Amino acid sequence: WSKQTLQELCSTFFYLRFGIAAYRKYSSGGGYPNISLSTPLPGIPKPVFASVDGHEKYETKITTLENGLKVASQNKFGQFCTVGILVNSGSRHEAKYPSGIAHFIEKLAFSSTAQYGSKDEILLTLEKHGGICDCQTSRDTTMYAVSAEVKGLDTVVNLLSDAVLQPRLLEEEIEMTRMAVRFELEDLNMRPDPEPLLTEMIHAAAYRGNTVGLPRFCPVQNVEKIDKKVLHNYLRNYYCPERMVLAGVGIEHEQLVECARKYLLNVKPAWGISAPANVDLSVAQYTGGIVKMEKDMSDVSLGPTPIPELTHIMIGLESCSFLEDDFIPFAVLNMMMGGGGSFSAGGPGKGMFTRLYLNVLNRHHWMYNATSYHHSYEDSGLLCIHASADPRQVREMVEIITKEFIQMAGNAGEMELERAKTQLKSMLMMNLESRPVIFEDVGRQVLSTGKRKLPHELLVSLGHLGF
Repeated sequence: WSKQTLQELCSTFFYLRFGIAAYRKYSSGGGYPNISLSTPLPGIPKPVFASVDGHEKYETKITTLENGLKVASQNKFGQFCTVGILVNSGSRHEAKYPSGIAHFIEKLAFSSTAQYGSKDEILLTLEKHGGICDCQTSRDTTMYAVSAEVKGLDTVVNLLSDAVLQPRLLEEEIEMTRMAVRFELEDLNMRPDPEPLLTEMIHAAAYRGNTVGLPRFCPVQNVEKIDKKVLHNYLRNYYCPERMVLAGVGIEHEQLVECARKYLLNVKPAWGISAPANVDLSVAQYTGGIVKMEKDMSDVSLGPTPIPELTHIMIGLESCSFLEDDFIPFAVLNMMMGGGGSFSAGGPGKGMFTRLYLNVLNRHHWMYNATSYHHSYEDSGLLCIHASADPRQVREMVEIITKEFIQMAGNAGEMELERAKTQLKSMLMMNLESRPVIFEDVGRQVLSTGKRKLPHELLVSLGHLGF
């Protein structure tokens, strides 16, 4: 059709739909009606806009099976779901074992099982349902997760059960894992970004030789010590149903419970069934201390320009566990401190009005970095500040960061507090739009407390927070 024909059709439609009066009122004489964007179209029903009351549409449902395993779900619109098993097991539980078992378990996850001959078979099975899988270990939790189409839920739960409870742990797989662990340890020591290493060191200093202070990464001297027997001994004590949660987002709760009963209720693990005998129930003991490391980075570079010679420090203080009432005030304090790198760009949304930008990076041009972090566990926590500068200015850098710790809660204005609270609310709600993040939130909360606090409950707590 020609342009003129299209214009005539549009004019005819408008004339027939709204009548001659509307046509004359809104038409400028040309083929297209000249309608103001601020004027409602005549004859069109008034729009009904969605309203937000701060409450989630779907509640988190929790069921405990006969063997003690908890099933938690949160429905969410969409044809894909995220389902996984979270285990109350991590590097903090390795006091009676060689450190590094959790690191090995993470690398061995989704390898050959009783039903699947190799990792490739698992990936091909998931591919049929558009799925992907992943395993992550932290100091206190091991998480196996799969994202796939909702109609493949039965297959996904069957696969998760097999991967968690029936791994073969073949000698060649363990040997490949040793190689992967060695490579990761080398990469960690050569990485220009010191943050992962500093986080490991600040925990080792704060909780010397206990719980969350134990190494998250396998020490080099333990790589050869960890074998199938050691892994089975550990799994026998920590991979029991009462220490597990099957969590799902984007599925019906009854459907997930049915799959859990089918694949997780009466399953004999590869390491056999026996009462846990060596479960570490230690409470984190804050000791304080200093850990130092000297590294030569002269031969490490991302290009022709060598990496600047810098000293990185991290100073931390004990905070609180995520079960305490002070957890939210500490989270707000962490947002208020904020910070980042000296080359960060952006406005208030990027944290340029936080304490560490205003008081440190803006006033001391020689500082490369000043960033606040908050790590929280079920029995303790750490509030830290990471800073970087030239080695000749270490003393001054330590004094400046220490001063910020001393003045942390003092002289905070109402606007500064409201900005930090708003930024925390924004970050919380934005992150909880992602299905995998909701899954992790549901799983971790149910694993540690047996229930889940919904976002609007946290926002209410934030709203009541004052000086």
